Amino acid sequence: MGTEIEADGRALRLSRRERALEQMELHDIDILVLGRQANVRYISGAPQLWVVGTRPFGPICEFVRATGEIHLNSTWDEGIPEEIPHENLYGFAWNPMTLVGILKNIKGADTFRRVGTDALTPTFDKLLPMAFPNAELIDAEQAMQAARRIKTPEEIEALRRALVVAEEGLAAGAAALAPGTTENALAGAVLEAEAAGGVSTPATQDATWVTSKDHPWRRAGGDGRVRDGDLVAVSAGVLADGYVAEVARTLHVGEPTDAVRALYRRRDDLWDRLIEACRPGRATSGLLDAYEAAGERLPAMPVAHGLGLGFDPPVVSPSLRASADAENLEAGMVLAVTAYVWEEGVGAVFTRDAVLITPDGAEILSSAPAYREAVHG
Repeated sequence: MGTEIEADGRALRLSRRERALEQMELHDIDILVLGRQANVRYISGAPQLWVVGTRPFGPICEFVRATGEIHLNSTWDEGIPEEIPHENLYGFAWNPMTLVGILKNIKGADTFRRVGTDALTPTFDKLLPMAFPNAELIDAEQAMQAARRIKTPEEIEALRRALVVAEEGLAAGAAALAPGTTENALAGAVLEAEAAGGVSTPATQDATWVTSKDHPWRRAGGDGRVRDGDLVAVSAGVLADGYVAEVARTLHVGEPTDAVRALYRRRDDLWDRLIEACRPGRATSGLLDAYEAAGERLPAMPVAHGLGLGFDPPVVSPSLRASADAENLEAGMVLAVTAYVWEEGVGAVFTRDAVLITPDGAEILSSAPAYREAVHG
């Protein structure tokens, strides 16, 4: 985030680099040349300037396996970890040949055999061999994903801190919910609370919506005003110190009917099955099977996705069933797990929580109340 001024904690930085080095050894990578912001933050520990949208590949961070030396694209020293000296910083350049010249000056550049990159573009595919003339260019994204998918204890603590802010936003949205208010007003309450918690970069700005009684995957039409009897989803997410936290609940406005209560019971049953599926060694497709076992239709959105520095794998979705069958859960992974049930004429109940896969099963990192039955206006 642009508002961050301090580097990540030393223990956090070193624990992440240790995992990266293990993967570099495994994949026989001599140097990483990284451009993706999540990977750059993972290795460097330095806050990155947050911008909306994607960026083309550029050599932003280099990590040398043999020495542990890090080179970083930065025009200032503020927020740069102490182990990255000033002489290892280099400024922005419009001319890519300037960057090639910088890479040439990295110690060992002419002897590296295997250079790993992420999201390499055709331009740099041609230019990087000028900097590393004796090296083979390989895709290092697999190695970085393997390093990032299992969280260190320090990363778990960072995620917990981010969740605290997200839950404050969720609580603010719930407190503001009443008949007559609007989706935009509720979203404003969520984002205001997140900003008050010190995070000005929400993971999503579409924080609240009235669920549709006519279609399972749409929000309610109309003017966005909340009415008695509505089921309103409140989804809070933040990007805090580089880590994404997400938590969501669905609240009923007014006195709940038997149909509403029954829908929440269906959600509870589905949630229990999802948590039971979150065990190390099991295929991630078990989360899809949980929906089928509960008799619920699979949602349009992913049932689960990894949380960390950005949107991490795995992504468990009905459209990615083959990969879900092939990928197993491992202790140390953190997933945003989604339960979603819908009933025509009633609406949808949508729940999302951060779940840590442990050696013995699953730990729900979120502490927000699981169910708030009614909001009386």
